[in-house]
Amino acid sequence: MNRFGQINTLRNQIFLGFMLVMVIVLGSVGFFTYGQVSVLLRNNAEKHIQQTAVQATGKLDVLLRQIDTFTMQVATNATIQRLMMLEAEGRKITFEERQSLQKEIRKQEAYATGIRSLELYTKDYRMLFPLTEVSLDNRVPADWISQADQGDGKLVWFGMDPRFPDSIIAIRHVRLIDRSFSDAGYLMVQIDKNYFELTDAVGSADTGLREMMGLFDAANQTITSDFSKEVDVEKMQQKGEETVTLSGEKYMAIDKQSEATGWKIIILTPVKYATEGISILRTVILISILVGSLLFLFLTFILSTMITRPILNLIKAMRNAKLGTLKPIPVSSTTMEINELNNTYNQMVVSLNELIEVVYQKEIVQSRTELKALQAQINPHFLFNTLEAFNWALDEKGEEELAQIVIAMSGLFRYVISRADEDEWVTVGNELDHAIRYLKIMDMRMVDRLTWSVEADDTCRSVPIPKLLIQPLVENAILHGVEQRIGAGTVTLQVEPSERPGFTRIVVSDNGPGMNEDKIEALYAAMDKGHDPSSFKGTGVGISNVERRLKLYYVAESDGLEIRSEIGRGTTVAFEIPNEHGRDKQNENHTDRG
Repeated sequence: MNRFGQINTLRNQIFLGFMLVMVIVLGSVGFFTYGQVSVLLRNNAEKHIQQTAVQATGKLDVLLRQIDTFTMQVATNATIQRLMMLEAEGRKITFEERQSLQKEIRKQEAYATGIRSLELYTKDYRMLFPLTEVSLDNRVPADWISQADQGDGKLVWFGMDPRFPDSIIAIRHVRLIDRSFSDAGYLMVQIDKNYFELTDAVGSADTGLREMMGLFDAANQTITSDFSKEVDVEKMQQKGEETVTLSGEKYMAIDKQSEATGWKIIILTPVKYATEGISILRTVILISILVGSLLFLFLTFILSTMITRPILNLIKAMRNAKLGTLKPIPVSSTTMEINELNNTYNQMVVSLNELIEVVYQKEIVQSRTELKALQAQINPHFLFNTLEAFNWALDEKGEEELAQIVIAMSGLFRYVISRADEDEWVTVGNELDHAIRYLKIMDMRMVDRLTWSVEADDTCRSVPIPKLLIQPLVENAILHGVEQRIGAGTVTLQVEPSERPGFTRIVVSDNGPGMNEDKIEALYAAMDKGHDPSSFKGTGVGISNVERRLKLYYVAESDGLEIRSEIGRGTTVAFEIPNEHGRDKQNENHTDRG
């Protein structure tokens, strides 16, 4: 037995099969759980970051609305409206009026936070407050003024102050309420960058912040940021990157844009924060799979041992049976199937022991009867020699017809008495010769009452056929057909190719009294049961025996005997055999004799 055969045991098959199923189940469950939970954790982390961005955007909107409300209050102040109306009508206000304007604006600034300064200009860009002579077009870029004109009285937010990088600029038109909201000038507010500090929107120091936040204007300039390193916002947005690497650590980037200002809030969250739950989950799943596999390995080992140990005991008992030791084995398993195997083996042991005893007794009897069997073999040879002596004596006296009858009888006996194991299969030609010898003998016995004919196709003579299938049908036609008839009768034997390709048809017919339908059905029924009330005289072989041998030798290839008969018209018995069936056995017989 090779190495594979030694390890290919039932125990190993159960063990490996269970382990394979367990690994597949645990692996599938772990893979599915890891995939689903990791997606859930990642989604929760992203939702948290999105919520943080929404909170930061909300705070920014609140701060912007506060500035918008403050500038609106300043722009609609009665004193400012009155003085701006004078400027709009073409009369320049005096220095004292400008001082009163300064006093009013300072009073408004006292109620605001984050405001670094307010500047008031006429519509022709002259400064009214503070008391300097700087024009608006020299103070800010021209496109900012153009955007403020297009703002239609709303507060327009810009970026960093060109002169003061720590300040943010916003401008709005001052409109005269009493003049149908006509333009009277510009109100520019300068806000401290620290006013837009949004860090407390995402947490506090005592909670251990994980996110970093930055606020950038429309020109991607930093308004406020707690990034550890400067981030190229424009490059990041052009590439559409979802992750940013700072100081060797990767961050998830989420940005929100303010609809009021066009500014962008960018939040960076460490990737490890979003995936730390996934790492823990992966570790838990791997440990669970490992522990489950070890536990299942141990339990499978115990189970496979419990299943295979009784089978191994049974195998050991069977191996001892090879040495002639047939002993029952004790039934001790708690498994029903194993107990059934043990009980079956014990019953088999009892039956074999009884059979061995019977065979032993038969051997004794056979040894005693061998001498009698040897003596019985002498009788056929004595009969053949006696018939040969009759033939020589008749031939010397000129009795050729009687001599031919003796020769036919001798051949008939030799064909019938020969050992079946030597000539089990013969050819159709051999069977026809045997039937002709029988017809010759019966023709002499019945004198003028028998007329017979044999018609055989030459191509059918070499077809293999079991011995003694045709002659019994001929004998049956004579005994139950011709002899039951008054006057002479005829027996016809025909052998021809069948309509079915590869088959030969053999037909034996007589012109005897025939049978009715009831008798034919009774004959078929008797043949099915193996009984035949019309057994042949002399041979003891009935028509049911021929039917049984046909089905025995040819199984499904032969339909058995076909019987057709009519009252007063005789009986026809036919059967078909395949041409090639039994060819190998016939060749073996010829080889053995050779």
